Amino acid sequence: MIFISKRKILVVEGLDGSGKKTQSLLLQKKLKSENCLAELISFPNYENKSSAFLKMYLNGEFGFSPGDTNPYAASSFFAIDRFINLKLKLENEYKNSEIIICDRYTTSNIIYQMPKLEFNKWDSFLKWLEDFEYVRLGIPSPDVVVYLDMSIKLSDTLLKKRYGDDISKKDIHESDLKYLSLCQEAAYFAAEKFNWHIIRCYDNNDKIYSEKEISDQIFECVKTN
Repeated sequence: MIFISKRKILVVEGLDGSGKKTQSLLLQKKLKSENCLAELISFPNYENKSSAFLKMYLNGEFGFSPGDTNPYAASSFFAIDRFINLKLKLENEYKNSEIIICDRYTTSNIIYQMPKLEFNKWDSFLKWLEDFEYVRLGIPSPDVVVYLDMSIKLSDTLLKKRYGDDISKKDIHESDLKYLSLCQEAAYFAAEKFNWHIIRCYDNNDKIYSEKEISDQIFECVKTN
């Protein structure tokens, strides 16, 4: 392992528009109120040149459909960005941290890249991904993963609010609702296989729960795990 650490890795995962950043910040605030040295890292890090290839991918430079770039190549773009930023953070300003909260993590490669393959190849992809990220690159495996479960319809509505009428701001994942539905299926598959904690973010009438209600669910999950 490259990153030898006793830190706990907590991952807040979900589809685009599900509120990951907000909930990651709220979780950090709650943990700090409990006197935990909790730091937050968001992936990808678009501000670092480590994200150059993944930005080309998301901006459609390799093709405007997610499937135009095979999942192994695309996964490597995000994994390298993760490796570089973890190495810089964990060996420098976050070296004394007890808990690292990750707004997206290795889990995003599962959700967004695995659906490019036929279902009967999902298990082999997961084995490859675990070996590549956790063994070959030495990225720490997550201790707890919470998945913010938001319907595709609500997720798209929230993205429209974020971007306004400028649909050009959407990346190739966000622009393809059919693909996002497949990503959601991949998330449910992974949640069952790896014991992720699914946090439902809306009620039966498609009303989104308040930020506090969702945050309370996440914190309770983290405390008991």
